[in-house]
Amino acid sequence: MPAVVIMALSAIGAAVLIKLFNREWQRVNDELDRANPVRVNDPERASVPTLRQDPTTGEYRTDR
Repeated sequence: MPAVVIMALSAIGAAVLIKLFNREWQRVNDELDRANPVRVNDPERASVPTLRQDPTTGEYRTDR
């Protein structure tokens, strides 16, 4: 009988730990989502040229 009690307590403890882990995981993800800046359509940023890698030399050059 004591083995059954120990197994039941272990199962309950595991379920509680999983619940706590999931809650912490969700809290961290929510915090990271708030920290990510929202993309803004900035005309000044659009005027900055994009760098592309030159396949022959491997150097980065502007498209413009």
